[in-house]
Parts: sequence; C-alpha cells; structure tokens
Amino acid sequence: MKFIIRYISIFCITLTFFACSKTDNSKKDPLVFRYNEIATISSLDPAFSKNQAMIWPCNQLYNGLVQLDDSLHIQPDIAKSWQISEDGKTYTFTLRNDVYFHKDVAFGKDSTRTVKASDFEYSLKRLTDEKVASPGSWIMQNVENLKTVSDSVFEIKLTKAFPAFLGLLAMKYASVVPKEAVAFYGSDFRSHPVGTGPFRFKLWEENVKLVLRKNPIYFEKDENGVRLPYLEAVAITFLPDRQSGFLQFVQGNIDFTSGLDPSYTNEILTQKGQLQPKYKDKVNLVTSPYLNTEYLGFRMDGSDKAVLDKRIRQALNYGFDRSKMLLYLRNNMGIPAVNGMIPAGLPGFNNIKGYDYNLEKARQLVADYKKSTGDKNPKITLSTNASYIDIGEFLQREWQKTGLNVEVDVSPPATLRTAISTGKVYFFRASWIADYPDAENYLSLFYSKNFAPDGPNYTHFKNAEFDRLYELASKETHNEKRYALYEKMDKLVIDEAPVIPLFYDKVARFTLKNVQGLGINPLNLVSLKKVKKIN
Repeated sequence: MKFIIRYISIFCITLTFFACSKTDNSKKDPLVFRYNEIATISSLDPAFSKNQAMIWPCNQLYNGLVQLDDSLHIQPDIAKSWQISEDGKTYTFTLRNDVYFHKDVAFGKDSTRTVKASDFEYSLKRLTDEKVASPGSWIMQNVENLKTVSDSVFEIKLTKAFPAFLGLLAMKYASVVPKEAVAFYGSDFRSHPVGTGPFRFKLWEENVKLVLRKNPIYFEKDENGVRLPYLEAVAITFLPDRQSGFLQFVQGNIDFTSGLDPSYTNEILTQKGQLQPKYKDKVNLVTSPYLNTEYLGFRMDGSDKAVLDKRIRQALNYGFDRSKMLLYLRNNMGIPAVNGMIPAGLPGFNNIKGYDYNLEKARQLVADYKKSTGDKNPKITLSTNASYIDIGEFLQREWQKTGLNVEVDVSPPATLRTAISTGKVYFFRASWIADYPDAENYLSLFYSKNFAPDGPNYTHFKNAEFDRLYELASKETHNEKRYALYEKMDKLVIDEAPVIPLFYDKVARFTLKNVQGLGINPLNLVSLKKVKKIN
C-alpha cells in the first residue's frame, strides 16, 4: 500500500507542476541543453565508453575516423575519405587538416594543435594496452597493423576481411585522443577529458552534475556554413530514480528524456503508444526502431525431445499474436517480429516472411507431433526472469489454445544468464542488442563456431549451409551482395526455427516543445551538435 500511495503522490505532484509551474526553461537558458542520467558515469575516457550513460557525453566530446547518420550509414568524420583494398583487408583513410583538439593546459597555456594520423595510431593501439584495460579492446581483434603513412594518411590492415569494420570504427571506443593529455593527466584523464568534439569539458561533480561547454573551434558546419554546435552548453544531472527524472522533465527543468519505465508508461502514453492528450501541447514524442531483438531460444543439442522437434518449434512460433502482445503489454512500444531475427532499422533488414499468427497451422503441427511420436502431453518449460513474466504468462495462455501446456519458470537475471550459457535450460527468454550497425551482429548467434559459452550461439544451432553463407558474407565488401547473403541466412533460420522472434524494440524520446534538431536513430545515440532551443 505504501508503494501505491507513493506512486499516486508522485503523479499528483507531476500534474500539478505541469499545469501550474511558472518555470519556463526555454526563456531562462535557451542555449543550455539539460538532461538527467540515472546511471553512474565512471569515466569520460572514450576507451571506457561501454554503456549508454558514458557513450552519450563521450559523443559530444570526441570524434573518430567515421560517424553514423540517423539511418546508420557510415559518414565521414575526421577522415574525409577512405579506400578499401580489393581483398577487404586494408583501409586507407585521408584525414581533414582543420580538426583541432580542445584547448587545454596539456598543450601549454590555453593551447591546442591539429589532429594527425599518428594520433589515431596512438589512440587505437591504446585500446589494446593491457595497462589501460579498455573494455573496447575487442574492436581491434581483427587488426594486424596500424600505420601512419603521413600526417594526413592513416592505414589499417586486418588479418582477414570483415565488412562491418567501419561500423566498429564509428563506435566511441575508436575516438581520437591526444597523447599529451593522457600523459599529463594520467589516470585522471577519466575526469579531465580532452577531445575534438562539438563540446569541451567544463566541470564534473561526480553523481551530481556534469557540464560541457561549446567548442568554439569545432570543425563541422551546417548546410549554411554556420559553425556547429548551436548550443552554448550541456548540463547533465544524476538523479538515480526514473520517476524523479521524469518529474523534472514535466516541470520543464530538463529538456529531454529517453525510454519508458513501467511506473509512468501509462501516465504518458495511451495503450496504442500515443501521447496522452494532456501532454500533446507540451511534449514531443519521437520513436524509432531500436537495434534490439527480443526472442525466445531453444537449446538445439539438449535433451528436451519436444523442443528438438521442428514441428513444436514452428507451432510455438505460429501460436500467438505478436501485435496483440505489444498492444496490451508494451503500449505498442515495439514492432512485431514477423520478419526473422534481423531487426527493423538496421541496414540489411528485409521484409521476408517469418511467422505470423496462424492458430490453425499451430494446432495442426502439434497434432501431427503428438500422433507421430505418441507423446500426448509434451512437457515444455519456458525459463525467464521477473521482468518478462507478463509476456511469459501471455504466451502460456495463447499456447494452451494450440494444445500445448507450457510452464513458466522464473529465475533471477544472473542465474538465468548462467543457465542459458551453460545449457542448463532448453527454452529461454533472451535478447540481442547490436554493438555495431551490421546484420552480422544477429546472424553470429547461429554460426556453429560461436557456440556458448565461448560465443553468442546460445541455441547451439548448427547448419552447414548457414555456416557456408556466413563465411561468404564475412568476405563480401559489396553491401548489396552481402545483404542478399544475409537474407538467405535469415530465411534458413526462420525455416529451422531455433528461436521465436518476439518483437523488434523501439526507442522513445520525449522533448519539450522548444527543442529542435535532436533526431533519433536505432542505436539511441544522442548527438547535440545540431540541436537548437527556440523561445
């Protein structure tokens, strides 16, 4: 009862402030962009930008060789052009000559210098330095050699072709940092970052406030030749509670919030995923596909005879309505996964036919299985965690209509992850979020050389034709040809059904009406260089 009272009280306060507050954030500080971060930021060194909380500020502070646009296509950044050798192993980058590091005492009093190819050689080698212990070292696993050809030409040679490599270089791990600043600040570089980005470091009171100021010598300009960014500053607060952050947003004290918490989803959204009427003239809602596929997986080399039979796996795929599930359980914050494992929003996504709702087909497959095997009451257990018990119970009820009884077993998240990795469960809930914008992310889940616990193939799916196509795609540098191979692999996975794709996730962004130019993308990467706040 105390929780319910607190919940009601928060939203009484929320509505009162939204209706009555005299605060007008746009007039008070029209050139300062404010947001709240509920997670802890442990470092502003891009070598440690392992999660969204750290990636967002690092994206304002640093640049790399290449960057992603909102459609996740590779665009020039500090590298103005590049060439890839015919064998796909050698990347040669030509750099801009007008990019400067932020002014800092590390270069002398209020001084700076231009970025050179040797800075990228230093920064990328630093990722693999055992003393640094960067969690981003894995992006260098296929790199054989880094070479500074000249101040403006930088070369990377791979041990083998990897067409998604440019996507790795777009990650914040691969940002350029100056050797002088790293040496000057030592371990304190985490809290005294020096980069090239549209904003530079001003102050950081850990777990309280982080302030970034406009970089007046930033190299990018808009289509009218105006130097970016438009904003003067970015201010980040660290309220650890989502409800408190949401309250600050509706009061107008912060400009932007991302994501939804169950505690206030129904407060701000209708069941169909639209803004509640009372917010429409105060808040903008923008949604986009998010590179996360939620799915259920089958252990393909386990001892559960029912899930080893393709008819049961296909029946479970046909036996529920994904659209209804999203409408009633997720306020339509997702896209029904009826097109395989590759999610909407990813280059390489296609509209191939997967599994839609077909109760008659599901019943027929179950009946055929029971008749041919003599197993009149197959026992199937779905292993999940408490966050997904609502979906588990929904599926349980839907699958009963097919003639299957499925038990839902709930475990703590860490226990479930261990059980999945070690093959202790045979039917389990999982999800996969892309690290880089290439469908290889998702297809790697089914490559036989990636068997868990040494890789991400948690289903232990093994298919010789899939492996052959996967290895062909890993050498194909022509995007359209590679996407065609991806489609064949996705179709094969659909037919064999080692997984049940549930839905492709969505990202939701809420901004005050005076915010313009924020954009949205399937990686939920925040870029503030083109953001404006209007009066």
